[in-house]
This record gives sequence, structure tokens and C-alpha cells, in this order.
Amino acid sequence: MTPRTSRPLLTLVLAASLTVSLGAALSGCAALLVGGAFVGGALVVTDRRSPGTQIDDQAIEIRAGSRARELLGDRGHVNTTSYNRMVLLTGEVATEGDKATVEQAVSRIENVRTVFNELAVTGISSLNSRSADALLTSKVKASLVDAKDILANVFKVVTERGTVYLMGRVTEREATRATEVAQRVPGVLKVVRVFDILTEAELAELPRVSR
Repeated sequence: MTPRTSRPLLTLVLAASLTVSLGAALSGCAALLVGGAFVGGALVVTDRRSPGTQIDDQAIEIRAGSRARELLGDRGHVNTTSYNRMVLLTGEVATEGDKATVEQAVSRIENVRTVFNELAVTGISSLNSRSADALLTSKVKASLVDAKDILANVFKVVTERGTVYLMGRVTEREATRATEVAQRVPGVLKVVRVFDILTEAELAELPRVSR
């Protein structure tokens, strides 16, 4: 092996060691880096779910999406979004029966707390419609960042046929402010709140991990 080849390998090893050391310094909280940001030398947790809940949400989304595809095949277009074990179903299905069947199947998935069934009984949306929704989601997220008086990263934004769904663990003040911001974005037809509301006291008790 030539020195040119070995040097990158050494760099990778050192980087891996640094990552492990940092994780130890955070007392096993390295997973929080995924949902946090460094502010003034401190790691401020911006994802208000525990690391375990974040993992559960990822697993729920995968399983829910798989169940929907198994049940409907090409008869529907179902998006599954899980936040704090609350599942939002959006998209289109052919019949009311399909809508109910998907909800029942998803509600039986392990760790699911509740299901918000926003599936529409209508034709499957076009690629242009989905592209417009993706653009609208980006605009809403950017507007939340620009708002300054709320933490944009604590909100999950989902858009379906011009309707914006806001998810997150937030206080009533944050929920109201985010809804106002989203409603002002051109192209937004409606804003639906799917929040897990925290009291100000509960928010104050959430962890702030020092570096």
C-alpha cells in the first residue's frame, strides 16, 4: 500500500476515534447530535423527542408505508409521517373502505399512539402536484427560519395538495405563531395542526446538553 492510500485511511480512523470520544464526553448522548445544534458552545437539543422515540418514529414510518402498499397496491398513494409516535396519513385512496382499512392497519403497529387520517378519497395526485407540494414545504420551512421568534427545527412540515400539516412537540404560543407564519406563505390553501402541546413548564424541563 502506498503512502497516498494509507493517509486517507489514517484520517478515517482518527475521525472515527474523535466521534467516539465526543460521544463519551456527552455521556452517551451522541445520538442527540442528529436533533441538536451548537449554540454559544453548548449543544442545544432542537428535536424534543428522546433518541428512542426518534428511532421508533423511523420504524413506524417504514412499517406503516409497507402496510399501506401491501393493502392498496396501485390503488392509492399514501404518505406516512410519524412524530412522537403520532402517525399522520396523507395522500389519496380510491374508496372510504380503503381509507378505513389503512388507518386500522397502521393503528395496530407497535408503539403507535394515535393516527390522524387525512387521506382523501380521490384520484391519485400527479407528479406536478407533488412537486408543487414539495416546493411549498420548502417555502414554509424557510419562513419558519425567518420568523426568528420560534425554533424552526422543532416543527415537521408535510404538504399535500396545498394543505400544510404542522407537527411537533410545542407550546401553544409556538403552535399559534407557526400556524400564522405558514398561513402567510403564498400558495398555502389551509394549515392543519397535528401538535403534541407542551406547557411552558414542560418545555423548561426538556434537556439542554452542554458540550
